[in-house]
Amino acid sequence: MVVTHNLGFPSIGKQRELKFALEKYWSRNISQEELLQTAGMLRKQFWKNQDKLDLVPVGDFSFYDQVLDMSFLLGNIPKRAENLSYNDLDNYFRVARGRSYVDESDCTCIQAGEMTKWFDTNYHYIVPEFNKNTNFKLQAQRLIAQITEAQKQGVKVKPVIIGPVTYLWLGKSKDESNKLDLLDSLVEVYAQLFKELSKLEIKWVQVDEPILVTELESNWQVAFKDTYDTLANSQVKLLLASYFGTLQDNLGLACSLPVDGLHIDAINARNEVQAVIDNLPDDKVLSLGIVDGRNIWKTDLNVTLLWLKEIYQQLQNRMWLAPSCSLLHVPMDLDSEQELDVDIKSWLAFAVQKLEELNILAQALNKGQASVVKQIVSNADAINARKHSPFVHNSTVQERIAQVNDELGNRQSEYKSRAKLQSKKFKLPLYPTTTIGSFPQTLEIRQARRDYKSGKLSTKKYTQAMQIEIQHCVQIQESLGLDVLVHGEPERNDMVEYFGQQLNGYAFSQFGWVRSYGSRCVKPPIIFGDISRPNSMTVDWTAYAQSLTKKLMKGMLTGPVTMLNWSFVRDDQPRSVTCLQLSFVIRDEVLDLEKSNINIIQIDEAALREGLPLRKSQWKTYLDWAIKAYRISANGVSDETQIHTHMCYSEFNDIIKAIAQMDADVITIETSRSDMELLDVFDEFDYPNEIGPGVYDIHSPNVPSVDSMVELMQKAAQRIPAKRLWVNPDCGLKTRNWHEVRLALSNMILASKQLRQE
Repeated sequence: MVVTHNLGFPSIGKQRELKFALEKYWSRNISQEELLQTAGMLRKQFWKNQDKLDLVPVGDFSFYDQVLDMSFLLGNIPKRAENLSYNDLDNYFRVARGRSYVDESDCTCIQAGEMTKWFDTNYHYIVPEFNKNTNFKLQAQRLIAQITEAQKQGVKVKPVIIGPVTYLWLGKSKDESNKLDLLDSLVEVYAQLFKELSKLEIKWVQVDEPILVTELESNWQVAFKDTYDTLANSQVKLLLASYFGTLQDNLGLACSLPVDGLHIDAINARNEVQAVIDNLPDDKVLSLGIVDGRNIWKTDLNVTLLWLKEIYQQLQNRMWLAPSCSLLHVPMDLDSEQELDVDIKSWLAFAVQKLEELNILAQALNKGQASVVKQIVSNADAINARKHSPFVHNSTVQERIAQVNDELGNRQSEYKSRAKLQSKKFKLPLYPTTTIGSFPQTLEIRQARRDYKSGKLSTKKYTQAMQIEIQHCVQIQESLGLDVLVHGEPERNDMVEYFGQQLNGYAFSQFGWVRSYGSRCVKPPIIFGDISRPNSMTVDWTAYAQSLTKKLMKGMLTGPVTMLNWSFVRDDQPRSVTCLQLSFVIRDEVLDLEKSNINIIQIDEAALREGLPLRKSQWKTYLDWAIKAYRISANGVSDETQIHTHMCYSEFNDIIKAIAQMDADVITIETSRSDMELLDVFDEFDYPNEIGPGVYDIHSPNVPSVDSMVELMQKAAQRIPAKRLWVNPDCGLKTRNWHEVRLALSNMILASKQLRQE
């Protein structure tokens, strides 16, 4: 019989219950006991959603981030958090966000852990910290408690943990020591963990080692062999899980490791399945990830089943079926959606529906296709309807894409010439100050948006309410003394959804929330068809803001690559083609802003690196079309118009040449949590344009001091000439409150003035 299992389930809840419980706890509106009760209720619901599976993941539920969970399980807590006289959960939140409570008045704030993207997803993790004295110590109480809780509820438990080699690989050495020197002591703790799990009568443990789909240096390949040779005698069975890509040169290694089963991503690595079967010993299980855990389109059950039947003949009861990766990257339940177009909804599958697809495929193999004929026919009808839908294809859009040429992506003059014209026009001081775009989204703003959407507020009154908020933002920025202002984006629910709602080819869910980190959730739009822009999207709001001030007002747009990477993208054409369609709608908006005398325009590409393939050999292809799309969107303007871009938490040192090729006049980046480490690349690469390294970590409620900001900018000035440096926060300020923002921006402006004096 085919075994079904899942690699992980969304933690946030159908209605974002965990998000709201966390935020209430951080603001001291509920107790820790109430937070834990909410978490227990959610886990019970999630396990019930998976009760038809043969094995259910436990340990995938996280209060903030799975990697941070692993750090605490391994006793790898930063020294600055070790001796705080608080409980484990509060110390956990301090490492995640700098403090446990919003109003922390007892000075127990610490520097939050560095945060970056989980492989090529929009999920973030807190980077593990290592040094030569790192001492691992098993602290598995939380995991064991969840296992015991699940067992009492009759759950068929399969604990899920991050593997030791991937954990080391994800972390950073803080003293230049070699991380691999810690491997032996780390593996000892994993061996202890497996021993404890065996006492709980656990049979299988899922050990995630996704770095197997990357290009590993030989010492890391050796680390895999040494690690699993040591763990070969564990008293539990190990299912080694890889996902997000192909094994390629690691295929032989993965198949040879002394584990009891191997999971591979059969969505991305379907062409490798037969090679894995040929190389995998006959006593090992092969788990195939046959349902896409990263996108929301229905699985073509007929095509998949036809393919699986051949494999089943070879593997028989050694064959397991699962989603390609954890389902934390998709929304929880499509049944919650009541406003989606009926046709589009019929093409989709969220986490709960993906597990239903999995069970249908398993039943077809175990009991015969006749036992699920109705479900398969219904699926085929939906797949066929989508393929031939008139809503998907737009000949006008396709004709415009066919006319793309290189000239569309070129500015009139090189940067040095543009910089002189812009300097003369704008007359900005040294170390000019600005923000990244958004200001706090207050309860009043959110309520006005809800009332407008529900029809309780007329368009006229909603516009007036948003204009009042814009006035407020402009007044505060002027009073603080910022040099380049923004309108604050009160009308925007999300930096992608806001634009997508005004474009043809996009659809939107009500409850399609996906966790990004902690309590931060996003609701990715759905690109189902060819994309076009019926009307301008931001001009009226930005022009209104400019009418309120004599200072420079910056137009704010989301770039085509980020619009692509932060959406659920259609899978019936290359992503590069969809990105080109997006580049034209943004280009048209840029030109409309320029016509309205908005001469500084920021086109955010927060997710540029996120879409980078996990293997460097594939980078050039992606970067070629991604940079081309950005340049088309940005470079139709005159030389006097200054183009900015912004990038979120990501290591981009290894793609700095591609970023330079974007040819943005100013780039702003997040650097405060890494203490400007991201600027090390400028020691070797002479970045030609202007840059704003973030000095205010907006993902933490901590307010940075003037001295800390000055120190960060001084580090930046050692690498980049001061005349090309801007001073700005790390990212947008929508998630912060006005009290924090006023204090932090006031300090930022004082820091800028001090830097000018020096």
